[in-house]
Amino acid sequence: MVLFGTKKDIDAWMALVNLVSWNFPGLETTEKLEEHERIVLQFMEEKRALCVKDVKNIKDVKDVKDIKDNEKIIGVLLFSTKHNMICCLAVHPDYRNRGVGSALLKEALGKLDRSKRIVVSTFREEDEKGKAPRALYKKFGFVEDELIEEFGYPNQRFILYP
Repeated sequence: MVLFGTKKDIDAWMALVNLVSWNFPGLETTEKLEEHERIVLQFMEEKRALCVKDVKNIKDVKDVKDIKDNEKIIGVLLFSTKHNMICCLAVHPDYRNRGVGSALLKEALGKLDRSKRIVVSTFREEDEKGKAPRALYKKFGFVEDELIEEFGYPNQRFILYP
């Protein structure tokens, strides 16, 4: 179940970010991680931060209110309605290939303007880190666009056309 992240989730959210930070250019230092936390809190406040939690007894969940704030976060996504883009998507390594990334992306796409192009940047084709995210974006109809550099790291922009 995809939920909006809230300030109560920030510790669990950042635990996941810290776990996968090696895979995200721009999160190499404590200062950068602290800056990212401030950004996540802003996105949470603006209802632009989505997460998936590892709910222990999913059969007992009848409503979002039944999910505890302190549940382990296994997937996160930040999106920008202003720029119509996916800003960040991460899934806990132990929960990959279980539909978490697809659920997050599907939910985010439902909140963005599908009458305009939607943008995301990810790793380049030859980068080993790029296999899973590129496959996910292509599955949803994104197509390769220009080669770019972000945080001093070679990336590629992907576009989902209307």
